[in-house]
Amino acid sequence: MSPVRAFTAVLGRDVFVTGRELPSFLAQVLVQPVALLFIFGKVLSELGYAQPGYAQILLPGMIALNAFLVSLQNTSFPLVLDFSFSREIEDRLLAPLPISWVAVEKMLFGALRGLFAAVLMVPIGMVMLGEITWNLPGLAFALLCVVLGSLAGAAVGLTVGAAVPPRRINIMFSVILAPLMFTGATQFPWAQLDHLRWFQILCAINPLTYVSEGMRGALLPEVPHMPPWVCVLALVIATVVFGALGIKFFLRRALD
Repeated sequence: MSPVRAFTAVLGRDVFVTGRELPSFLAQVLVQPVALLFIFGKVLSELGYAQPGYAQILLPGMIALNAFLVSLQNTSFPLVLDFSFSREIEDRLLAPLPISWVAVEKMLFGALRGLFAAVLMVPIGMVMLGEITWNLPGLAFALLCVVLGSLAGAAVGLTVGAAVPPRRINIMFSVILAPLMFTGATQFPWAQLDHLRWFQILCAINPLTYVSEGMRGALLPEVPHMPPWVCVLALVIATVVFGALGIKFFLRRALD
């Protein structure tokens, strides 16, 4: 069997298992973002604490959040389990393909899950929030941002899952998840943070910011946003840098 066929077979197996576990997967990836969307986009708007039109700004950010975080979690957590005492990763390492390709398969599978979860948020958000008007010509670029965001999130997840010992993964996620969620410009436009310059700089370090800004600029061009090329460049750099780091840590753990 060629390495390409082996890679496809391993990826296809993971996708098949996801199909069999679809109800639990949907519960895992939809409960938190749907709750956030309902509270911030529906409840606060109905009570008058959010300005009219805020739901329009929020929905692209929630889609970006789902793409990035679901990819991150669905790459890192299975990897931690595979490298735990059970050593389930050894079954994949025995497949007829380079070890680095096993890491890439883990990252690609996590990105596919994130992409699927992000797409699911579109009809849910439109039904929940009601009047959502998007710039239809920008849908192609928005999809590109979701794909790149899923890959970037999976690359970060590969780095975290391969670098952090299993006994410390819960502490790591407790430390990084909340900052990632609330500095990713998912609930607000990054370009309007001029009066909070330090926070704007902090948000610019988070790759999730570029997914949110890219989608918001494509779907709501009238809202202040980052230049599209900046978003694409930042996400490509994040994917390459974290992907290379993740593969390096993966090889170190796999050959240990």
